[in-house]
Amino acid sequence: MSLPPRLSQPAYPVLLGGTPEPGHGWVHWPRSSALLREPYDVLALKARLDHDRATREDHADPRLVGRVARSTDAQAQAALSLARTAQPVWARVPLERRLDLVRAFHHLLRDRAEEFVEVLVSEGHPVRVAQWALSAALSLTHPDTVDHARDAMLWEGKQAGRLVRLVRKPDGVVCLSPARNAPVLTAMAAVPTLAAGNALILNAPPAVPLSTAYVFHELVAPLLAEYGAPPGTLSVLCAPARPTLRTWLASPDCDDIFFFGGPSQGAQLTRACLEYGKKPIMELAGNDALVVWRDADLHQAADAAMERYQGSGQLCFAPKFTLVHPAVAEQFTELVRSRALRLRVGPPEDPDIVLTPVVKRSQCQDVLDDAVAKGAELLCGGELVDVTDTPTRRGPFIRPVLLRVRGLPEAATMRAVTEETFFPLMCVIVPDGAPGAAGTEEAIDRELLDALIAFVNANPYGLRNSLWAQDLDVIHRFTDEVTNGGVLKVNDSHIGTLPVLPIIGGTGFSGGVFGEANIPFLRTTRLQGVSIGTGEPGHFDHLAAAGIRQASGPPSTAVRPHERSGAAAHERHAP
Repeated sequence: MSLPPRLSQPAYPVLLGGTPEPGHGWVHWPRSSALLREPYDVLALKARLDHDRATREDHADPRLVGRVARSTDAQAQAALSLARTAQPVWARVPLERRLDLVRAFHHLLRDRAEEFVEVLVSEGHPVRVAQWALSAALSLTHPDTVDHARDAMLWEGKQAGRLVRLVRKPDGVVCLSPARNAPVLTAMAAVPTLAAGNALILNAPPAVPLSTAYVFHELVAPLLAEYGAPPGTLSVLCAPARPTLRTWLASPDCDDIFFFGGPSQGAQLTRACLEYGKKPIMELAGNDALVVWRDADLHQAADAAMERYQGSGQLCFAPKFTLVHPAVAEQFTELVRSRALRLRVGPPEDPDIVLTPVVKRSQCQDVLDDAVAKGAELLCGGELVDVTDTPTRRGPFIRPVLLRVRGLPEAATMRAVTEETFFPLMCVIVPDGAPGAAGTEEAIDRELLDALIAFVNANPYGLRNSLWAQDLDVIHRFTDEVTNGGVLKVNDSHIGTLPVLPIIGGTGFSGGVFGEANIPFLRTTRLQGVSIGTGEPGHFDHLAAAGIRQASGPPSTAVRPHERSGAAAHERHAP
């Protein structure tokens, strides 16, 4: 698979307020498959290009797929000033017009889907992972998602002779720092953020900038101009995250910091945001649970568990551990093990590949050793291999790891279960029944379900959790009582996305103290209530306005809430 000629070695400058500007040097991106086959030669080529020591032949090397300009601190400062000026002008564009921009982006992305996937593959995402990222981006911008946002952002009705409006107003200037492991997908939160009426500054991570630059230079920026956004509404930088975050914190022209990263860094940044008067929107880490009940469709549940290995487990909301009913544990575990053994490594262009090079290889071995020392059984995997699946101590890949742990108390002591593990390691946990339970199978299962729900809710992380079961009582208890997580999935792909359903957001270490399911339209706006009097008498009769008849005097002319027609009580208005 190769990039279309039009995208051959594109050069993306700094986008400053919608205007291309030269930066301070370039970040060059080699084709990932070439880097895997010839790591030393390709890294040397990249170093010569990035440090301006390259020959003419280096610049023409077919292993290169593009370059992105490095932005300067002065450009970061200028982007903030331009955004502050542009934002109120952009916010005055009618909401429906701004929402149309998201609809147009959705259709444009569908039209250029093959091109989008190929850019991600050249950046190192396997084809299947890139296609999943495409589906998530399309869900985020789907017309049904936009319709839900419109209803959530504006409500109008009449109360006691007044027009009452509940409206969400944009926060102002939002600065977004995407995740390095999934830069373009996390950067996609910028599209609904812009449609909500905010100006946006996006910092493409220099470690992996190409796909983010592609989407916002080629797709988003032209649409903004077409839909009437003033210059300054969007800037795209490419600079190290830490100094850029410091610039945003210190600037009076930054209102929100939308950050993807680790829990400890997110906690520090949250404190700094509050100190500097910024709104923190934190998307941090995941340690998701997948629960398999005795009546689950085990083959589909095993497929969901295998999503752990997408991108070698380097996705925040992949399932990290599975809690399996003892009655089906052996069969389920064997299904997962047999599938894991069939996974192989290879270049990202191969459509059967889901594994990628692992960044935290040494940490994987540490976590694996810790689990085995505490009683976990290693069922397969853990070897370092190269792109040809040949074992080598310097191999960038790890063969998929599957562990089995017997007992919830034992599992709670293992790093493989209690920490976010960013590598291809799945832990299957088999409870020892319900301690103290006696009597019927139904009574034992009831206590076991209590224990599993308590285990899920005790997880300090809270991104996604999922369940496989047929018993409606079990399903209702899971969806009613599991409070941990921004998204719950039942009998469905754990990492799959849907229109309207939030893609990101969570509780605890996953989203910080303000964490919840993240709909960017809502997270980057604030609710305002508006009451508009019509000039009718009685507007200062507060009891009457509340629908309360006073003990003396003339009866109130206010219509009691329960007496209004359903149509009036639920009136909606689309601007």
